[in-house]
Amino acid sequence: MKRILLQHVTILDKQSPHHGKQVDVLIENGSISEISKKLIAKDNDATLIDGKGQYLSAGFFDLNVNFGEPGLETKEDIQSGCAAAAAGGITGLTLMPNTEPPIHSKAEISYIVNKTRNSLVDVLPVGTISANREGKNLAELYDMQQNGAIAFSDGNRPVCDAGLMSRALLYVKGFGGLIFSNAEDPGLSAKGKMNEGVMSTLLGMKGNPALAEELMVARDLYLAEYNEARIHFSAISTERSVELIRQARKNGVKVTCDVAAHHLLFSDEDLEGFDSNYKVKPPLRTKVNIKALLKGLRDGTIDAIVSQHTPHEIEFKNVEFEIAEDGITGLQTLLSTVLKAGLSVEEIVEKLAVNPRKILNLAIPTIKEGEKANLVLFDPEAEWEFNNLTNQSKSKNSPLFGQSLKGKVNMVFNNDEYILF
Repeated sequence: MKRILLQHVTILDKQSPHHGKQVDVLIENGSISEISKKLIAKDNDATLIDGKGQYLSAGFFDLNVNFGEPGLETKEDIQSGCAAAAAGGITGLTLMPNTEPPIHSKAEISYIVNKTRNSLVDVLPVGTISANREGKNLAELYDMQQNGAIAFSDGNRPVCDAGLMSRALLYVKGFGGLIFSNAEDPGLSAKGKMNEGVMSTLLGMKGNPALAEELMVARDLYLAEYNEARIHFSAISTERSVELIRQARKNGVKVTCDVAAHHLLFSDEDLEGFDSNYKVKPPLRTKVNIKALLKGLRDGTIDAIVSQHTPHEIEFKNVEFEIAEDGITGLQTLLSTVLKAGLSVEEIVEKLAVNPRKILNLAIPTIKEGEKANLVLFDPEAEWEFNNLTNQSKSKNSPLFGQSLKGKVNMVFNNDEYILF
């Protein structure tokens, strides 16, 4: 019998009668069997974990994660990606289809589902909107949904054809599917390397304007309204995008959105040293935009925070800024990043654990007796170093690599498995 006794933990779960209380939690055979002020292990088989000063919440869920498998396993395979996710407190994630081949048919969906069936981390594949992510013809959306696709997106490629996006929104509406929009107008963003503004002018680099994102947000909001369909915007980054979504909600559009953690902490001013680890898409914006994103999180306009984990081999990042690939490895540093951005532990649980599952209509884990255990134990004050010894990913393209960070995940539990860190 697998027994774990968590002692002196503070519960963060508004659904639980124990929310905000310091209690002991006994887990047996994958479920929470007892919660009380002071539990005593009845036998020597129980694993005791002292959680004093630590918080226990539902495991985090990340709505925007890239691995490399299938086809690009040197960036990240499923095993290493799940290890990095678990180390970041993430017990569930949606896997974007940026692979080779892309996740664009039931074959790839079934591969991901079967490969991750016994994993501690729940991996839910996102199928492509268009066949081969070419933006021309709809992929087999219903077929993928029937085999395990949780949502649909062309990943880091925008759907430029408005007619195709409109048909996708209308089609998935018939079976309760969800479209993830990557809001970028390539005709405007062109080959911009960073946010268009004062810093891009100062550094002499071609800029990617906020307008490139905002035009696509506006278009897809109109399409969602026209088709009376749900839509989710992933990794929005500008003040105007937040305002457009805020207004659309007031008008009754069924829209949700998320923001990448790095867009809450870093700005285009961090690119002054031409460190390619800061090169992401959408690009890091200004501090004014960061302020607007944080406001959007706090007033409920932005539903969730994601890592937008995008691993790359060293040869794609340790090059001149102009030719470096976009992306940050963000799974392990997600908690530390949002803490440094100024979010409270209550806000973190809402944006990392509760709302992502609401968006996908998934059951939200609850810390109650008799419930299945899906948990993360974390200490917002504990410090750890993100380095070669602690990194679980195959890649290390992060501006936080080699730094001492505050906010440590000490345990995850899901699917009757647990890992201590």
